[in-house]
Amino acid sequence: MEPDGGAGRAVRCECQGEKRGELLLRAAGIPHNYRHCTFSQFNTANRDQNVADQLRRGLRLCESYVESFYDPTRQRFRSTGLLLIGPPGVGKTHLAVAVLRELIRAYQVRGHFVDFSSLIHRVQSTFDGGSEDTRTSILQEVIEAEVLVLDELGAQKPTEWVMDQLYLIMNSRYNQRRPTIFTTNYRLELEAGQSRSSLLETRISAQLLSRLYEMAQEVVLAGVDYRSEVKRHAHRIGG
Repeated sequence: MEPDGGAGRAVRCECQGEKRGELLLRAAGIPHNYRHCTFSQFNTANRDQNVADQLRRGLRLCESYVESFYDPTRQRFRSTGLLLIGPPGVGKTHLAVAVLRELIRAYQVRGHFVDFSSLIHRVQSTFDGGSEDTRTSILQEVIEAEVLVLDELGAQKPTEWVMDQLYLIMNSRYNQRRPTIFTTNYRLELEAGQSRSSLLETRISAQLLSRLYEMAQEVVLAGVDYRSEVKRHAHRIGG
């Protein structure tokens, strides 16, 4: 109860907001291996100073995105997201989840995490009639999430059907001004020694790539595969 000059008025206590935040986190579909991911646990150490600098810059951009997510002047959330680019194991998904966790905690948005390959397999599983889900219900939870993490963009073979599903998701979210955090192993531009197969334009259509430029700010990460270079040592038996 809070005083109001009379008998007082009932207001929602802070613990209710905390409980709602925990419920939203559990409902976001974050994989078990990534539920611990926070900004403070993101590893930016690297023997190559250029790589370390790039990782720190990526971390700062993600932190700044969260800090500026709400525009008090317009009284609304951002409509654009992030595109985290880099080779496997450099921390793209870690940062994407950290952003999602912080947005849920700070603003209590309805967030959702989905791996694109797993999403496609879920949709395909509805075709045999044995699934309780429908294509519409599966895609609807992705399209309607207030904030979406779409992990591993470009991982699926770019068939016409796959591109149709991706276009529906991206175009719907674009039109509804809902921010999406993308991760991908594929680059927007070629660097020295790279083949054209490393470009995202070989994995998604030109129409989708154009949408992507409007929907997300590029965040490039570089470095060694953390899982192979660091984590594997934790599983060694003996000396």
